[in-house]
Amino acid sequence: MSSDSDRQCPVDGDIDQQEMIPSKKNAVLVDGVVLNGPTTDAKAGEKFVEEACRLIMEEVVLKATDVNEKVCEWRPPEQLKQLLDLEMRDSGEPPHKLLELCRDVIHYSVKTNHPRFFNQLYAGLDYYSLVARFMTEALNPSVYTYEVSPVFLLVEEAVLKKMIEFIGWKEGDGIFNPGGSVSNMYAMNLARYKYCPDIKEKGLSGLPRLILFTSAECHYSMKKAASFLGIGTENVCFVETDGRGKMIPEELEKQVWQARKEGAAPFLVCATSGTTVLGAFDPLDEIADICERHSLWLHVDASWGGSALMSRKHRKLLHGIHRADSVAWNPHKMLMAGIQCCALLVKDKSDLLKKCYSAKASYLFQQDKFYDVSYDTGDKSIQCSRRPDAFKFWMTWKALGTLGLEERVNRALALSRYLVDEIKKREGFKLLMEPEYANICFWYIPPSLREMEEGPEFWAKLNLVAPAIKERMMKKGSLMLGYQPHRGKVNFFRQVVISPQVSREDMDFLLDEIDLLGKDM
Repeated sequence: MSSDSDRQCPVDGDIDQQEMIPSKKNAVLVDGVVLNGPTTDAKAGEKFVEEACRLIMEEVVLKATDVNEKVCEWRPPEQLKQLLDLEMRDSGEPPHKLLELCRDVIHYSVKTNHPRFFNQLYAGLDYYSLVARFMTEALNPSVYTYEVSPVFLLVEEAVLKKMIEFIGWKEGDGIFNPGGSVSNMYAMNLARYKYCPDIKEKGLSGLPRLILFTSAECHYSMKKAASFLGIGTENVCFVETDGRGKMIPEELEKQVWQARKEGAAPFLVCATSGTTVLGAFDPLDEIADICERHSLWLHVDASWGGSALMSRKHRKLLHGIHRADSVAWNPHKMLMAGIQCCALLVKDKSDLLKKCYSAKASYLFQQDKFYDVSYDTGDKSIQCSRRPDAFKFWMTWKALGTLGLEERVNRALALSRYLVDEIKKREGFKLLMEPEYANICFWYIPPSLREMEEGPEFWAKLNLVAPAIKERMMKKGSLMLGYQPHRGKVNFFRQVVISPQVSREDMDFLLDEIDLLGKDM
């Protein structure tokens, strides 16, 4: 930025009011409003954007990898309301005040880019995806027709085609959605439409009792989708899992036969590749065999585990995924494409997505346009306005290449292996099980409990440890790590490695810090 441009831009309250007021000469008034010329002060707006971008660069991007920064500045809700100026007033705020607000928002927000943020199934900062997000926010496109979003529609097509190749299909279809939960709902509705196409126009009346099957370890979005679509949560059959959290195929087939015996109509099986808590991968080949025998749609929720397909070493975790009818895969997780970036991929190439979801809005999808209207893909979506989420993943893929994405997966799983080995060496740490992915689940047992017999009292006391340590770490701001109880097991930590900014030293720090925060319990 030149100093000349700084001098030319008015600051704060010194803005020339004449620039804000349209000329009254030959003024055109409608309902008392002068319509001559724009009323937006472009120079002031440009200066604000410039200064806000500088703030983002200094306070977010440049500090993203600094382990000396806090992961969070914890404040309870009522206190945070007082610290932030949340009130919206009749008159606008001056630029310097808005920049102060921006600084406060950054300061009190959780730094998910931080190398020691392990709280969710996403983390870290991908610089290329970030630039792509800046671009799409500035361009403000909506991906429904080629005429308004030519570049981003072509990008989405290219990305979907490549993801389909990694699943192992020769051809297919797909669409990017606002979240893996929505992708799962799309798949459930698509499977139902395939089973009974009349439902689109005639609705639920007259249908048999439809039943779907999914793992007891599945994502909660399956229940939400069944509720939203009118299938009903009581018609979701949860198939028992083994000790590692994998669906038991024999139990699945028993439930399918039982449903048929009861006069219900099975139509869908949802397998999971990478469960949320344990990181388990269902046996897809065996499940696919059952689906083929019973003519059931097979959907694989690979929102979390799908990125292992990028690794030649680890793609075996999803062996058999090519036999699925549909797959949910979220590149914003392990591949760090930035929230949100979620694809539903469909093996069908008969335009089933479009047949299921199209409404043929004549003001958007005119068939007599001057270009190839097959590129107007918006009618495959339940949305109208839709963000160009594929562009973030495309930019990262272009920057790193397939080998770079593979290395990202391999490094995350190698760091996970290192942490598992360290947990085994350390007194007071106990694994729930050997992980097969990047979910490392473990208990921290403080010194006061280490000599206690593992009876009801022990487990009741251990249940209190993880929440107390979580509170301490957040108030200190040193790291963020998730915990939960799960299927009869008391609260334990779930550590997830994703970001390439994470190092061996961060794994050591994690265990040292938990011990430091919990050794007096």
